Amino acid sequence: MFDYLKKLLTNESNLELLKTNDVVDRVDRNKQLQIATAALFIEMAKADGEFTEEERENVIQSLQKQFNIDAVYVNELMELSKLKLKDSVSLFEFSNVVNENFTNEDKNILLKNLWRLIYTDKKLDKYEDRLIKIIGGMMKMDHKQIINAKLLIRQELNLD
Repeated sequence: MFDYLKKLLTNESNLELLKTNDVVDRVDRNKQLQIATAALFIEMAKADGEFTEEERENVIQSLQKQFNIDAVYVNELMELSKLKLKDSVSLFEFSNVVNENFTNEDKNILLKNLWRLIYTDKKLDKYEDRLIKIIGGMMKMDHKQIINAKLLIRQELNLD
């Protein structure tokens, strides 16, 4: 599976294949979406300079729930996303995949999960705050949606 995902991300000819084969289109888009989502989670987890084991577990659980996948697959997905992040210029390529494949409701769920990840340590670092606003903006969410998601998660986690 890892080799398949790696090939998917590195082979430009996949774009032509996506246009001609509906089944492959759905599978490839789903894999790309999983990778993009994992990359956003990883970047958010690293925003404060520390990627703790608790944050890692939070990312794994969020990805499992979001995509209904097992822990082994999530670990491979995270490793592949880390490799992809090293080669990327910006988070736009990841947020763009999310924008093309997620509904507004899906993006709101993702945003809330990113807030949950931020608050794993019960505090908001200035780098995390800035990054979530950038990611939210790249996902075409307005500032009010970003703040509403933040407030809902703070309330959910009893941080008020």
